[in-house]
Amino acid sequence: MDIAYYMGQVPAYPTFPSVDALHAELAAVAAAHPELTRIRTIGTSRLGEPLRVLTVGDGPADALVIGGPHPNEPIGFRTITALVDLLCRDAGLRAALGYQWHFVACADPDGARLNEGWYGSPGDRRAYAERFYRPDLAEQVEWTFPLTVGDYRFERTLPETMALMRLMDEIEPSLVCSLHNGEHQGAFYYLNRDDAALARQLADLAAFEGLPSHHGEPEVPGSRLIAPSVYSTPAGADMGPAFGAGAGSADYAARFGALHLVAEVPLWTDARVADRTGTGIAYRHLVATTTAARREVFAMLETALHAVADDLTIRSPFRRSAEGTLQTFRTFAKHTEHAEGPALPDRPATVAEQYDHRQGVHLVRLRLLGAFLRMLDAEIAAGNPTPAIRTQRALLAEHFDRWVAEAEADTSGMQVEVRKPVAVQLGAILLAAQVGVA
Repeated sequence: MDIAYYMGQVPAYPTFPSVDALHAELAAVAAAHPELTRIRTIGTSRLGEPLRVLTVGDGPADALVIGGPHPNEPIGFRTITALVDLLCRDAGLRAALGYQWHFVACADPDGARLNEGWYGSPGDRRAYAERFYRPDLAEQVEWTFPLTVGDYRFERTLPETMALMRLMDEIEPSLVCSLHNGEHQGAFYYLNRDDAALARQLADLAAFEGLPSHHGEPEVPGSRLIAPSVYSTPAGADMGPAFGAGAGSADYAARFGALHLVAEVPLWTDARVADRTGTGIAYRHLVATTTAARREVFAMLETALHAVADDLTIRSPFRRSAEGTLQTFRTFAKHTEHAEGPALPDRPATVAEQYDHRQGVHLVRLRLLGAFLRMLDAEIAAGNPTPAIRTQRALLAEHFDRWVAEAEADTSGMQVEVRKPVAVQLGAILLAAQVGVA
């Protein structure tokens, strides 16, 4: 199969769709191809939003593609619309793949609606940070599958996650693809099989679109490489107890012997993330600087939270995100520092590592501070502008302005062309589909 050809069929997308626009697009495709498609409701979100699945084709095996399991990661929305269009137009492609395809285009519509303020301007770093929302792990669709490990039990499964479980129980998939994206990073993947041939093919995909592969630090400390930029999927048995969450979609897919692929692509691109040449900075110094910067952020926001704690009256999603994510980031930092340990390599840091560490600081700063500001704004909008809330809102806004400016300065000239990461995700799905029933 000529994967590059199909990647080249992905159209230009200037923006990401709202939840309503996404569903309208898919409904129009289904209406145009009633002999190939059907849309049905498989559940209801926490706020009462219908959760829909679009089924395409009638192959002997079943594939599930999950878009937007994290609501600040909408590239998968466009990957699904592009792939659905291809499958409906190309009978040869459907036959060659041999699947009945099931697309849950937006797994967390409640969270996605809280991000719609920046979907229309994906290249605006400030807009992204100001209108960003991401729930903490224990409220994420991807990480709230049931889990029992020793004395640890996670049973707070979300309605959205339950809907995915019921769908998988029904179709018993051979392939499950969970579509994710980061911010400033290279393309990378998680596989639940040590398939070295597939991993090598996945690692080559980004170059087809001129995107960098990820050669910075692994997203999850201690991740095991199958091939460059392709990692073994983290086990829910390890992640859940460490972070107070559940199992992942890969753990549930394993019940059916399914190949599970996570395709992580960049929202913004910069060639430095793939540059493995050395710098004049010692790797140990780079890690120490990053650790100190993270601790500064945590301390500042914990002080701010303590200052307003007695005045907060609304259990908004922004408050839950701010409080929970602060704790998760602290836990994640401890695991990172433990994984690095005292025996860090005595060598120069690479350009990719330097860039990745710096972007990691921006990510922690702006995600946390954006959530805190939205939390305080929700209180003020509800008529609760106490002196403590107003004071912290003003102080944090000053930090926010400075940190946005620093992030923009570090990434001047960043490129945004939505179709490129979409094409890479689409290519990854097609590659995985060729081996998913093997």
